[in-house]
Amino acid sequence: MKILLALLLLVPGRIQAEEPLVRTGIDVLQERNFRDLKGKRFGLITNQTGVDAKGVLTARILAAATGAEMVALFAPEHGFKGLLESTSVASGRYLLPDGRDIPLYSLYGGTRAPTNKMLKGIDALVFDIQDIGTRFYTYATTMAYALEKAAELEIEFIVLDRPNPITGKKVEGPVLEIGDGLRSFISYFEIPTRHGLTIGEIARLHNFREKLGARLSVIPLKGWRRKMWFDDTGLPWVRPSPNMPNLASATLYPGIAGFEASNISVGRGTPIPFLWIGAPWMKASKIVRLVKKAKLKGVRFEAKTYTPTKSVFKGEKTHGIKMTITDRNVIKPFHIFTHLATALRDLHPDQFDIGSDRSSRLIGSKRFTAHYLSGSKAKEIIDLFENEAARFKAQREPFLLY
Repeated sequence: MKILLALLLLVPGRIQAEEPLVRTGIDVLQERNFRDLKGKRFGLITNQTGVDAKGVLTARILAAATGAEMVALFAPEHGFKGLLESTSVASGRYLLPDGRDIPLYSLYGGTRAPTNKMLKGIDALVFDIQDIGTRFYTYATTMAYALEKAAELEIEFIVLDRPNPITGKKVEGPVLEIGDGLRSFISYFEIPTRHGLTIGEIARLHNFREKLGARLSVIPLKGWRRKMWFDDTGLPWVRPSPNMPNLASATLYPGIAGFEASNISVGRGTPIPFLWIGAPWMKASKIVRLVKKAKLKGVRFEAKTYTPTKSVFKGEKTHGIKMTITDRNVIKPFHIFTHLATALRDLHPDQFDIGSDRSSRLIGSKRFTAHYLSGSKAKEIIDLFENEAARFKAQREPFLLY
């Protein structure tokens, strides 16, 4: 017994929780004793995903930072707590642990960038929100709008970097066709749908491409490698939005979210959002047989019926297709989306509507829509964009931090 106790004392990892392999920007900032904020009055753009390795909110940590003063909070789509699914989020007040009451401004709805009034007396803006590695996830656009405003007012902009949860190596899908008027809040950057960048790297890329001249700094991650998936980092998964419960949903999101513009369900109100699509009229078994012929890697398809509790087809028995990830390192979400979309088009020509205009903005390509509507096969459409992703991987190199 004495020998066993001695061995346990020599191996503390056996009786203590392991430290995360990766340290995020807020962890590194704390290790630096907040020196990047010394003497500054600052605003923080964040939500429930802004936490350190122990799960403590960045807002609470920075409120107590010595030598600096947090004077305002800003929240993106879904609000400060990440629970809202409405088209706008109201501003309000936030009570700090020390008893101070500061404004909490919404950056979703009628106002999507900080205004001059909101930024009066602020020396720096700090951004700490977990992105999920997909161009049309709006948190990165919120960051870009704020970065542009900070550059205009010559306010320092600090990004507390976070991992790309679906790795920093994989790049896939159409590069946004900005010249075709497709740029919007949901697709703002001339990058592929799955871009393989961290939020800090997106900021660096945007600052350069738009010639903003912003006083931008990125507090980098420690220990992160581009091949890492989020569950390799040891960090706690915090649901980044109401319908993003886990890493599996985030993995297929760059493809399956392309159906958000259509008239089918993407699984909101089911246990597996973005891992299932459906409609009451869908001939799911026939579609499964069609897509299986494509022999898509890393995914298994099966017919499955759900009754969504919200969103599209709420309360209706809905036939659909469940997707199970079998090898996430070879899976290609854009390929899956394209094969499913063309199968739905061919099998349900009078019922399935891809939502051409909004779909073009979401996917980021009028060429995709034109070829889809003309009846092109899935592989023909996919081949249009394969070289784009490869070119982008080379173009992004100067902005990579890891």
